[in-house]
Amino acid sequence: MKWDVTKQHEGLLLREYLLKVIGISRRTLTAIKFDEGKLFVNERVVNVRYLLSENDQIKIVFPKEKRSPLLVAQNIPIDIVYEDEDVLVLNKAPFIASIPSRDHPSHTLANGIINYYDNHKIPYTVHIVTRLDRDTSGLMLIAKHRYSHSVLFRDQQQHKVNRGYLAIVSGNLDNECGTISNPIGRDTDSIITRKVSPHGQHAITHYQVREQLDGIALLEIHLETGRTHQIRVHFSSIGHPLIGDDLYGGDLKTLQRQSLHCHQLAFDHPLTKERMQFEIPLAKDLKQAWEAYN
Repeated sequence: MKWDVTKQHEGLLLREYLLKVIGISRRTLTAIKFDEGKLFVNERVVNVRYLLSENDQIKIVFPKEKRSPLLVAQNIPIDIVYEDEDVLVLNKAPFIASIPSRDHPSHTLANGIINYYDNHKIPYTVHIVTRLDRDTSGLMLIAKHRYSHSVLFRDQQQHKVNRGYLAIVSGNLDNECGTISNPIGRDTDSIITRKVSPHGQHAITHYQVREQLDGIALLEIHLETGRTHQIRVHFSSIGHPLIGDDLYGGDLKTLQRQSLHCHQLAFDHPLTKERMQFEIPLAKDLKQAWEAYN
């Protein structure tokens, strides 16, 4: 990858330029230095203390990416919404974990992505930017390479990566829109569940009612914070658990997974800086569950 230095950045150390202007993380910069990557200015190998001048051309050769032993290629279909050389936007199906773990060591979405990469000669590992729970469906953002991931991770920390969710909750809400601002912490009786707790982390959820039937409501939800199980915990705490969410008291009559779907995704492209926006409809099983109440 190459960048041309402009007059406004003349006099910066190469390290400062890479960290502050290009957005490379310190972790990525360390990998370049110690894992056989290279930094060039005007086709000459340099170190991070190089002092930049106007019109210098910077080039980075990133080290070869290493894959986790758990990331073996498996023939798992992936639904691609958008793809270019730097990012991948997927529509994740429910009932599949995003990455391998102790409970799901294989047959995850990441295993399917690796299979796709291998089939298309893409020499990277999986860099998930916006992860979804196993039973949550919808849009996910994947960075194809470590530079793209470095920039998107920084943008995510700065709240520039935005997601919108659709959820079906039990009961009818009194207000058409609202905000739930209650801290969320671990449930001391479980290693999985979370709960509203005065000793928990700050958590804010915004919602708007799209439609209500007798006993259920379809909500559009945006998060100001990103705590574990935040949407599920917040709506359960106010007496409106997501249908299908047996972990937090949801009704299981029409659905066997939490009715949560990421339908909107927006982010700045890590290289072009163009604002990218995507939207997909409600997942088929959630639509059927909603219609069953009608």
